[in-house]
Amino acid sequence: MTARSIICIRHGESTFNAAWRLTGSDPLHFDAPLSTVGTEQVRDARAAMAALPIDVVVSSPLTRALQTAQGLFDGHPRSPPIIVHPMLRERVENSCDVGRSPRALASDFPSLDVAHLDEIWWHAEGSPDPRGICVEPVESVAARTLKFKDYLRSRPERCIAVVGHGTFFFYLTGRMLANCEFATLDVDGN
Repeated sequence: MTARSIICIRHGESTFNAAWRLTGSDPLHFDAPLSTVGTEQVRDARAAMAALPIDVVVSSPLTRALQTAQGLFDGHPRSPPIIVHPMLRERVENSCDVGRSPRALASDFPSLDVAHLDEIWWHAEGSPDPRGICVEPVESVAARTLKFKDYLRSRPERCIAVVGHGTFFFYLTGRMLANCEFATLDVDGN
């Protein structure tokens, strides 16, 4: 392990992922939760995470990421706090990337602090497409990942778990992670 470890973990399979795989089209699952397979993936990954000296978890506010973060780290030997951070959200391209209000999230995740989130914390600028979705420009995601790297650099913890999304992690790490796959990120050398 290096002086600082950042472990990027993609959420488990969502209902959107499962439907997309079958049809190749947006099933209109807004803020899609984990599928049954996704819940099993999280359960299977718990032992690997329990073996790591995680000091803090930073999670996207999207439901599938929050479910993954709680599933992986509730009961972790080090009891790391979970920080919900809107900068870690997925690029809005499909229905699953459109979030929910802090009030709705607080109802489903009462142990997590979401009060700091704006009412609309996901990308909602520009003209909506026929599905009613304002697709986030690639440049916006690229800029957001650079800001998120700076955020990670500013954290004092030595071992940080980051629970997020495929496209965001692609911009952050240069790799497309499978559901519940994890990879390390060197923010200090970049």
